[in-house]
Amino acid sequence: MIPYILYTALILSACFLFYKLLLQKETFFHLNRYVLLFCMVLAFTLPLIPVPQQLSFRKNAAEKSIEAAKIPTGTAAAQTSKEKSIQPAPVEETKQVINVDVILQGIIYLYWFGVVIFGLNFLMQAVILLFRSYSGSVIQDGKFRIVEITGDKAPCSFGNNIFINPEKYEWETYNQILLHEKIHIEQKHTIDLLLAEVVLVFQWFNPFAWQWRKALETNLEFLTDDQMLQHDTVERESYQFSLLKVAAPQFPLSLTTNYNQSLLKKRIIMMNSKKSNVHTTWKYFFLVPLMVLFACLFNQPAAQSQSLNSKGESKQNVIVEDEMKTDGNWFAVIKGDSIEISFKSDEHSNSSHTFQLRELSSIPRDKQGDFTLTREAGTMNFNGKFEGDKGMGTYKFTANKDYSTAMNKEGLDIKKDNDLMVFFLINIKVSYVQMLKKNGFNNLDKDQVIPLAALDVNEAYITSIKKAIPDIDLENLVPFKSLGIDKAFIEEIRSSGYKNVSPSNIIALKSQGIDGKYINDFRSSGKKSDNAENNNRNNNDDNDDDDIIAFKALNVDKAFIDSFKALGYNNLSNGDLIGFKSLNVTPEYVKSFQNAGYKNISAENLMALKSQNISPDLVKEYKGLGFDNLDLEEIVGAKATGTTPVYIKSMRAKGHDFKSLEKYIALKSLANN
Repeated sequence: MIPYILYTALILSACFLFYKLLLQKETFFHLNRYVLLFCMVLAFTLPLIPVPQQLSFRKNAAEKSIEAAKIPTGTAAAQTSKEKSIQPAPVEETKQVINVDVILQGIIYLYWFGVVIFGLNFLMQAVILLFRSYSGSVIQDGKFRIVEITGDKAPCSFGNNIFINPEKYEWETYNQILLHEKIHIEQKHTIDLLLAEVVLVFQWFNPFAWQWRKALETNLEFLTDDQMLQHDTVERESYQFSLLKVAAPQFPLSLTTNYNQSLLKKRIIMMNSKKSNVHTTWKYFFLVPLMVLFACLFNQPAAQSQSLNSKGESKQNVIVEDEMKTDGNWFAVIKGDSIEISFKSDEHSNSSHTFQLRELSSIPRDKQGDFTLTREAGTMNFNGKFEGDKGMGTYKFTANKDYSTAMNKEGLDIKKDNDLMVFFLINIKVSYVQMLKKNGFNNLDKDQVIPLAALDVNEAYITSIKKAIPDIDLENLVPFKSLGIDKAFIEEIRSSGYKNVSPSNIIALKSQGIDGKYINDFRSSGKKSDNAENNNRNNNDDNDDDDIIAFKALNVDKAFIDSFKALGYNNLSNGDLIGFKSLNVTPEYVKSFQNAGYKNISAENLMALKSQNISPDLVKEYKGLGFDNLDLEEIVGAKATGTTPVYIKSMRAKGHDFKSLEKYIALKSLANN
C-alpha cells in the first residue's frame, strides 16, 4: 500500500510541476481543464498498469524470478535438503534499538487515520451543502435553483444550486453573478471539485495535491471568465468592476465554485492577456513521454508470454500517423516570382507552401507534363498542367538518403520519408544544423530544428541574442523570433531597471506590448508595490512584472497617476492604482467628495465607497436624516447591509428613533439574520 500511495503522490507532483512550468499561462482553458482531470485519474491508475518487460527498467528483478521458476523440482528439493543438513550454530542476536516493522506499521496507521479524518470532513461538507440547498428560500430558474442566503458570504454554486444574497448587489451585478454561476453549473465544474476532494482524501499528506486543487479551481475561474466575456450582454470593463464589488471576507465551503475565489489581479491579467497561439500546443504532448518514463521506471513489468506464432515472431502494432503523405494531389497558384502550392493526400487537410519559380524546372503550360523541385532533403516530382496562373495534378516525394545519413552524423535521426519531406518543404540544410551546433546547441532533435528553421532563426539573429543573453536556451529562440524580440529590445528592458531579466520575463513583457518607456513611466509614476518598504530589486522583480502587466492591461498610464497626484494622492501603491482603475475611481469622483467636505479620504475608503456606488448625494441624504458627524466607513457599512435612507425612515415611522446610524445598521443586521 505504501509504495502505491507514494508512487501516486510522485506522479501527481510531477504532473503539477509540468502544468506549472508549461501550461498554466496558456489560455487554452478547456484543454487545461481536461489535462488537470486526466492527470488526477492517471496518477491513481498508471501504477496499476504493467509495462512490457523489454521496456521496463525493472527487468532484472523479473529475470531473476523467471530463472527461479525454471529450476527443476528435484534440484530445488535437493538444495532444500542440503540447507537443512547444515544448521548454523546458535548465535545470540543483538537486540534492535529501532524496530523498522513497528515504524512502518505506525506510518500505515497514521496514513489511514488521515484518510478517515479528511473523508469525514468531505462528507460533512457535502451534507452541509445539501442541507443549505433544501432548507432555505429557493427560486427555481429552469434547471437552476437560486438559494437565497443572508450575511456577507460570497456567491457560489454546488451542483445545480446557486447560493446568493440578492439584497447585497445591484441589478446588473446580480445578473452577472447568476450568469457566472450558471456557466459553472452548465459545464459541471462541481464534478472537477469533487474529484479533487477525493484526491485530497487519499493524498492529504502531499502538498502538491493541495496545490493541484488550487490550480484546478483557478483554471475553472479563468474558463468561466472567458465564457462570460463571450456573451454579447457582458462588457469586459463592467464585468471586471463587478469582481471587486463581490469581494467578501467570508468564503464558502471548498466543495463549491465561488464567484471570487481567485486572486483578482491574476484574473484581470488573464482576461486581458493575449490568446495563446495554436502552435504552442506542442507543450501538451510532452506529458505523454513523461508518463511513459514513469511507467518504465517504476511499474511492474508484465510476464512475457510463452507462446509464439507459427514463425516464432512476435506481432507488432501498426501505428498510423496523421501526417502529410509523400504522394497525393497538388493545387497551385502563380503569384509573380513565386508559386503557392497546396498539397493534399487522402482525407487530410491541405498543407500550403510557397516556393520561388526559379527553384522549379519548366512547368507545363496548357498541356499535361512533368516538372520537379530539388532540395538537399530530396526531390519532389510533379505531374499536371497549368491553365494561366493556376494548375493542378499529382506529386510524389523521393527522399535523398545521403541527406539522411549526413543529418544522422550531426545527431538528427531522420529516417522516415515523412520527416524528410517536412525538412524538404522547410528547406532545412545540413549546414543549418551545423550552424546551430557551432553556436553551442548540441543534442538537437527534429522537433527543435523544424520551428527554428521555419521562423528563419539564422546565425546573425542567434549571435545578436547571445550577446545579450549568452546562455539563451534553444526553446526560447522560437518565441523570441515569433514575437520580434531582438538585442535592442532586451537592452531597452535592462536599461529600464531589469538587470537580471530572464527570457520568460522578456517574452511576457513583449507579448503585452510593454517596452522600456512604459516601464520607466510605471516606476517613476507610482510606488513599487504594496510592500514598497523593501528596496531590494531582486526580491521585487516578480511583483513588478505582475503590476506592470496589470497596468498595461487596464491602461493605467502616467496621465492617470498624475491626475490623482494633483489631488494630493502622492503615495498610491500599485495595488491602489489597479483598484482605482478596476473600480473606475476617477479624479472627478474624488473631487465630488472633496467638494462635499471630505478632504483626506484614504485610497481604501475610496475603493469601498465606489464598490458600493456611494455618491456625495447619498451622503447628503443621510445627513438630511439628522446624522451630521458621519464617518464614511459608517456609510459604507450602511449601504453594504441595506440600511438605506428609505429603510431608516420606515423604522422611524414604526417608533425606532435613533440618533446614531450604527444602531440602524445593527437593527438591519438583526433583521437579516
